[in-house]
Amino acid sequence: MKIETFSELDTLDIGIVHDWLPTVGGGEGVLKEMVRLFPQAHVYTLFDFLTPEERAQVVGSAPLSVSRLNRLPGVRRYYRYLLLQCTRAIEEFDVTGHDVVLSSSAALAKGVITSPDQKHVAYVHSPARYAWDLTHEYIGELGGLGGALKRRAAREMMHRFRKWDMRTVNQVDTYVANSRFIARRIWKTWRREAQVIYPPVDTSAFDIGTKPREEFYFTASRMVPYKRIPMIVEAFSQRPDLRLVVSGDGPEMDRVRAAAGPNVTLLGHAPFDVMRDHMQRARGFVFAAREDFGIVPVEAQACGTPVIALGHGGTAETVRDLSQDDPTGVWFRDQTIPSLLEAVDRMEENLDAFNPETCRRNALGFGVDRFRRELAECVAAQLR
Repeated sequence: MKIETFSELDTLDIGIVHDWLPTVGGGEGVLKEMVRLFPQAHVYTLFDFLTPEERAQVVGSAPLSVSRLNRLPGVRRYYRYLLLQCTRAIEEFDVTGHDVVLSSSAALAKGVITSPDQKHVAYVHSPARYAWDLTHEYIGELGGLGGALKRRAAREMMHRFRKWDMRTVNQVDTYVANSRFIARRIWKTWRREAQVIYPPVDTSAFDIGTKPREEFYFTASRMVPYKRIPMIVEAFSQRPDLRLVVSGDGPEMDRVRAAAGPNVTLLGHAPFDVMRDHMQRARGFVFAAREDFGIVPVEAQACGTPVIALGHGGTAETVRDLSQDDPTGVWFRDQTIPSLLEAVDRMEENLDAFNPETCRRNALGFGVDRFRRELAECVAAQLR
């Protein structure tokens, strides 16, 4: 049965389990569309730090249950360090009264306990990176006072978490990955096949615009280490013939300022309208992170703007390289300045190969309606 409308699912009693709600980000965008698809659902989450306005934006009027850990004094400052306590807290949610359990998991939600008669569909943003393939990188960053003791404690915590994580793998009936990249990680980590349903991107909030293209490149991101914004800035600072505009703020801002040459403009944290306007006018958008999916490069393409992106991870699935038909950008091989500058030169030499309408058409394939339709079909398939 192919789902053309969602009315067939309206009578289902759905429980949606989401890791936590510290702020509104990409994972919360997935949760928002899950609740829109199943407005009768009950939502469960470990922590809720949203404002009333943000909460209404994400879960609407759906009932929301939080764990006992949410009541700990000042927990917002240290909730990420309660990983093992969270494994117990997620198991304390009683979701056994629902017809179907749908989890939105980057670490914990898939571990909720279900009954033999229930179907559990786990939408996985990623197996917990800090516990699996990136554990040595995360632990290696623990320095400062008592660094050796912190690293020892972290290794023990990750070891115990991995044991719990593997124990919960077979509680899930169907795994859904947010990209083929994550489907491969699910197989590597848990030896389970996963269907791919790309996350929803609100492409309706973007358009090609009416202003002419200008001779600058644009990047926008939270300035955290894995986004590699200092690398982008340093690369363009080595090319004074090119202009770069940067939007964003965060812990890496001092490094970005230090690397910025006269040809680099730093906007800081820019409002949405300012960011969209720069996307619409830019010659190209630059994105250097190794992402599980990567929403912002899709938003840039929705503005008709080609993207320079790493040819690994999610961006290799959302950006079509010059070597493909109907290209929407250029891939670079390594997260290094020479590799990035080589990709910039390739874009400069092939500007006529990129069509704004082609870029936008590619982006529309990752829209909200597609996500809701594919997820509805996935849930319906479990009930046949």
